[in-house]
Formats: sequence, C-alpha cells, structure tokens
Amino acid sequence: MVHVVFVAPYFGNTILKCIDVISSLEDVKLGVISQQPEEHLPPKLRERVSGHYRIPNTLDVGQLVVAARGFQREWGTVDRLLGFLEQLQLPLAEAREALGISGMHTEAARNFRDKNCMKAVLAQAGLPVARQARIRGLRDAEEFVERVGFPIILKPLDGLGTRDTFRVSDQAELYAALNKLLPTPARPAQAEEFVRGAEHTFETMSIRGEAVWSSSTYYLPGPLEVVESPWIQYCVLLPKERLGEHSAPFAEINAKALKALGMQTGLSHMEWFHTKSGKRVISEVAARPPGVNIMSVNSFAHEVDMWEKWARLMVHETFTIPERKWAAGAAFLRGSGAGRTVARIDGLKEVLHDLGDAVVQTQLPRVGMPRSSHYEGEGWVIVRHPETQGAAEALQQVISRTRIHYA
Repeated sequence: MVHVVFVAPYFGNTILKCIDVISSLEDVKLGVISQQPEEHLPPKLRERVSGHYRIPNTLDVGQLVVAARGFQREWGTVDRLLGFLEQLQLPLAEAREALGISGMHTEAARNFRDKNCMKAVLAQAGLPVARQARIRGLRDAEEFVERVGFPIILKPLDGLGTRDTFRVSDQAELYAALNKLLPTPARPAQAEEFVRGAEHTFETMSIRGEAVWSSSTYYLPGPLEVVESPWIQYCVLLPKERLGEHSAPFAEINAKALKALGMQTGLSHMEWFHTKSGKRVISEVAARPPGVNIMSVNSFAHEVDMWEKWARLMVHETFTIPERKWAAGAAFLRGSGAGRTVARIDGLKEVLHDLGDAVVQTQLPRVGMPRSSHYEGEGWVIVRHPETQGAAEALQQVISRTRIHYA
C-alpha cells in the first residue's frame, strides 16, 4: 500500500481530476491537504479519500509540514507528498525534505522554479540557453542591455508561463517593464536575451532520473506574441509523429537538461526555440504537467487518460502508453474590441458543423459571458485527425472562421 498525500489548495476541475485518478489507483491510500473544508469535495471523491487536513495557506512550508506530519502519525508513514501546481513545487520539496519523504527535494525544485538559477545550471552543463542575468534594479538592467542589446525579455524569477513577461525593445519599454516588476535585491527579476525562432514544448516522463518518454508540440504562434496581442486566436498542435524532424534532435538536449537540474521521477514541461539557423535553444522548463490543454490533446492522440498516466508515474513510478494514433491540437478562442462582455460570436457554429467528428472536445464561449483575463481566452476547441496536416488544417479552420466580439 502506497500512502499518498495530495495538496489541493482549492477544488477546481483539474485538482478534482487529480484526486479522482490518484484515488482510483490500486494499492493507494489517499489523504488531502487543502484550504477548503472537506465537505466541498464531491461526495463520490470524499468516499475515496482516507483523510483530510485543512490549513490556511498551502504555500506555507511550516503548515504543510504540520499537516503531513499529522498523516504520518495517523498512518505510520507518508510515501508520497504530491501537488501539480507550479507554485507548490518548492514548498512541497522543502516539506518532503523536512519530513524525510521521497521525491524532489529543495535544491532540484529551486533549479526548476528560479529562472536565473535554472539558466545558470543549464549553461554550466554546456547546454544552449539565452544569455541572462538577475536584475535587482535599473543599473543591473542597463548593464545587461549594454551587454546583449535590445530587445530583451524581463520576467519574474518564479514566473508562471508568460505571466508578467515583457519584451523590451527600447529605453521607454525598459522603464515600463521595471515599473511593472519593481525588482529589488530582496525580490529580483530575470532578464534574458531575446531569441527569435519557432517555439515548441517538450514533455518528458522520467523515472529515477531517466527519461522514459518524450513528446513535442508546436505553439502557433509563440506564447509571448499571444500575451502581447490579446486578440490573437492561437493553437497548440501535437503531430502524429511523437518526435518529428524538428524535435528528435532536441531529445538529447532535453535529457541532459533534466539531469543537470535534478529531475528524478516526474513529468516535465520544457519550452524551446528552433531558430532559422537550425539552432535549438532551451527557453525554460517546469517540473509539473503542462497547461494549454497539452494533457488533453495527448489523451485524445493516444486514446488514454494522461492524468491517470501521470498519477501512476508519481505514485508507482511506472509508465506505459500505446503508440500515438492521431495528430491532435487545441484552438483557443479570444475576442476583439474594447468591451468587457462577449456580445457576438460569428462562425463558430458553422465551423464545428463542418469539421464534424474531427472535433473531440469543446469549451465554448457564450454571449453575455464576461471577458476572460486569462490568456487561454473565452473557450477552446480540441480536434484530432489521422494525419498532422489534417489536424493543422482543422485548427486553422477554427481560428480563421470564428470571431468573438466584445462590447
């Protein structure tokens, strides 16, 4: 029996999915630490949870240690202390280390979470990364610009995705970005050389330090352009080939990077650039499942539940998956206009009808719904096709024929 404690700050849909798949595994006893009362769990899940501990702040290491120690006293042992959210990775690692629980500990978690530390480790390992610096104020930023020139990227050290990430092309934009980030010696920011190229992801399942499965997707266009242009409807494309011509040469770089950062058992999500000159450059990597529907897209492409595969990896340290049968992708629907409410949706009903069975899952926008503040927009459409080109054409149909208008 494996004794698992899962940290679930709030019971959102993905958190509930994790609790569902972990509690469904064989030979598992599951406890939950959350900021919500146990009564907020759906009854069918509550029946499968063997214990619950509520704390005010799941990012507080001391509170996590107290809660997990409670399970240790009650059960005799805790074998896994898990959570999938990016912000939880360092607190979870520190709590594991304090309690003697196996899994990623503090040094490795900090390598993944601190962007400056991450790039330093990768550069020291001889891996291709953009030049970077820790920014504690204006002078550090100006010195970095003097060294690499404009444009540069500025972002938080512990950023999540492209949140609060800025492309800085001149002095005025530098001041504007610094006013947003307000770096200090106590809370510095991260500056990086701007790399031009096609941007991709690279997901990897690792067991005890060895990469056992990898896959790569296309960002169409790249995340920074998506954030800078909130009217752009964008796609994530998973080719039928698990590692195609663009990504197969990157597999060795990815594996070396994970070893250098200290990945043992887990699912990692790397972002990387393929430049016009053919160079492959690491952008950053997270020790967690990917967002932007990459888990769902892989599920449809392989005809499995990728969340169940992740749970089995984290709990039992095993991973098997059938060969990919489909190409798949997600199109994210975002509107235009200055308003705060979805006023009109054009073309979506017709394109979904025309695509027919190629559409496998949707979360559709609705007239009257408030404008989303998230980069994933007002909704999305997941498609799949026996061939990569067919999936790409289906995604293009969705984003070219659908228009969302705000008012």
